Amino acid sequence: MQRLRAEDVHVSSPTDLEFGSLANSLALLLEAAKTELEHDHEAARTSLATASSILQSEVERRSHAKGGRTGGLAGWQIARVRSFIDKNLHRAIHASDLSAVARRSTAHFSRSFKQAFGEPPHAYVVRRRLEEACHLMLTSSASLSEIALSVGFSDQSHLCKHFRQALGQSPSNWRRERETLGTPLAPVRAAPIARPRSECIRF
Repeated sequence: MQRLRAEDVHVSSPTDLEFGSLANSLALLLEAAKTELEHDHEAARTSLATASSILQSEVERRSHAKGGRTGGLAGWQIARVRSFIDKNLHRAIHASDLSAVARRSTAHFSRSFKQAFGEPPHAYVVRRRLEEACHLMLTSSASLSEIALSVGFSDQSHLCKHFRQALGQSPSNWRRERETLGTPLAPVRAAPIARPRSECIRF
């Protein structure tokens, strides 16, 4: 009887199965985006954003694992928290909401979040609001007050305050410059953000 060699038998490890599932999810999302691109740009954008989020989470998770960091968030927790924030920018986001999504105790969540995302929850949420405000300023004719409310700022002055802190100019000037020059959307870099009296995220 011929002996069975180890290399003749392929047994999927948990890591292989996890990667296969991840790759399959990304392939489906990218295929959906390709199909939607011709008919529904918003749906295509959502599919691409989700795929990007999953990929970023996996990269972060693997780099953290290699670095031996402990106490952070797992890949699925990062993906769920990021998705929750993006879907709820228009309303107040509380630390208890995010810790529940990540299935972590509120007491330990902020530290874990900072290890995973590189900044505190409040700073991340404000940055995402500013990024979405930038996108809307370039892709819609909505007023600054409408945009401010739609991305979760209490009013236009609240948006202006954080916008100046992050980008060094008013949103109206930023918008006017890009409308004139046709400049593409620039990323919003994280910056130290002073907490307003009416917090958008509470601890």
